[in-house]
Amino acid sequence: MRHLLSTKDLSREDAILILDTAGEMAKTQERENRKLPTLRGKTVVNLFFEDSTRTRTSFEVAAKRLSADVINFSAKGSSVAKGESLKDTAQTLQAMGSDGVVIRHSASGAAARLATSGWISSAVVNAGDGTHQHPTQALLDAFTIRRHLKGGEAGEGLDGLTVAIVGDVLHSRVARSNVWLLTTLGAKVVLVCPPTLVPIGAETWPVDIVHSLDAALNGYAIDALMMLRIQLERMTGGGAAFFPSPAEYTRLFGLDGSRLARLPQHTIVMHPGPMNRGLEISAEAADSPRSVVVEQVGNGIAVRMAVLYLLLAGEEVA
Repeated sequence: MRHLLSTKDLSREDAILILDTAGEMAKTQERENRKLPTLRGKTVVNLFFEDSTRTRTSFEVAAKRLSADVINFSAKGSSVAKGESLKDTAQTLQAMGSDGVVIRHSASGAAARLATSGWISSAVVNAGDGTHQHPTQALLDAFTIRRHLKGGEAGEGLDGLTVAIVGDVLHSRVARSNVWLLTTLGAKVVLVCPPTLVPIGAETWPVDIVHSLDAALNGYAIDALMMLRIQLERMTGGGAAFFPSPAEYTRLFGLDGSRLARLPQHTIVMHPGPMNRGLEISAEAADSPRSVVVEQVGNGIAVRMAVLYLLLAGEEVA
């Protein structure tokens, strides 16, 4: 694996290798000394053209736990704000000796452009590009699902499980990444969203599509329920063109206590964050014992350690 740009590029074997490696990394994080010397002497650059708290911090912690040097580069206050191009920024980082670049960008395809342009020789990890892909989020979601519903066994996929992804699928790179990764790992994926928030071409994806959460609860035995944030910042008119009102959206697609009670006893509730409490998910559901939202954040560190390790080291985990 040279880069990690999209879950669509991952074979089942690649995906399971990352999940298995993340499992080994998670074990090292239970030790008193959680640092590994694996990437000592390597430099990882977090190149973020969009605001981020969870993802950037998670990658920074992951790299430091592997003993890499970390450079955090934010577009705000940098030469990018003065008009510097992605190419010039990339070549500056190359001159600084970066071994890996973690990039988040508002333009779909930016990570692939950086990886294939020849501007840099560094390994590239896509930390979110527009509405296209967010592969490490999907990997940490799959890792969390496997831990809870498959016992976290090495070599296991997600065969036989049903995962419902609910909400703003149109604007969600998390949803797209999960569709391809979860199906590659053997899970059945159900998209639950208004017709206005179904992406163009989604009818060709290996998924079922339903248009109310109640229909999904009635029609499927759901093992993992993944709620998505309504991305009002990507919607012209703040959502008015996509659903009548926030109250109407919540009525049809929100996860509240009554819908939570209808789920099978083993079902876990997920959310990539940040959550709009009271819109797509109630406080009761977000804070219930079924919720693994906080655990997803912690698992993200192990998964991102695994990705950086596999891209930049390629030796046995000590």
